[in-house]
Amino acid sequence: MHFLLVEDEPKIREVLTAYIKNEGWTVDCTASGTEALEWFREREYQLVILDLMLEGLPGEEVCANIRGTSLVPLMMITAKSREADTIAGLRLGADDYISKPFRVKEVIARIHALLRRAGQKERPDRPDAVPRLSFDQGRLVLMPDAGTVLVDGRQANLTATELKLLSVLVSRPGRLFSRNDLTYQVLGYTFQGDSRSIDTHLKNLRKKIERDPREPRYILTLVGAGYKFAASSDERDA
Repeated sequence: MHFLLVEDEPKIREVLTAYIKNEGWTVDCTASGTEALEWFREREYQLVILDLMLEGLPGEEVCANIRGTSLVPLMMITAKSREADTIAGLRLGADDYISKPFRVKEVIARIHALLRRAGQKERPDRPDAVPRLSFDQGRLVLMPDAGTVLVDGRQANLTATELKLLSVLVSRPGRLFSRNDLTYQVLGYTFQGDSRSIDTHLKNLRKKIERDPREPRYILTLVGAGYKFAASSDERDA
């Protein structure tokens, strides 16, 4: 595994690099947003760890540029800790968002969880792999083995987290999932406090698969209770 670490604080770079290498991964480190984008275009990475307050190009712009061409798993680590900052980062396409100060062992645990999501190949809660699932007369098609989702025959370009989220919901059509359920099954850990990160991932997912995200047909919200996938598969209807 080859990672890109973009962090402007030397001590944090040093500590994270040591822990990352201890896990058996390799990492390129830079404090420059401009250099990070140059390296990203030239090299292949399996994960990006991105600070927002960088030299030169801001982290938000780096994230937007990466998401314009790649669905690589991306984790933001930043001193911007307000809930609005977290939501903004997730809307830009981050798969996870960690505020400073943080515990390095938790960062490593989240990296493992994010890599598991990115490598998800089987339908959750099922021992057998599902090659293809079709909904709404073929308008929405999931191919979990290939990590592919099609909407009207076109790639939906879901991030790793969005794909895992959709896979979990689809695994039990009609079942109500609480926010805590989805946080645990999708993100692989339990948030402290009243985090709305999973809500933001759901909003991003709806924008990519629903005809009208304001009037969703697939992923429904039950206020105060949770979310459920409302469509029946074409195979099940047949």
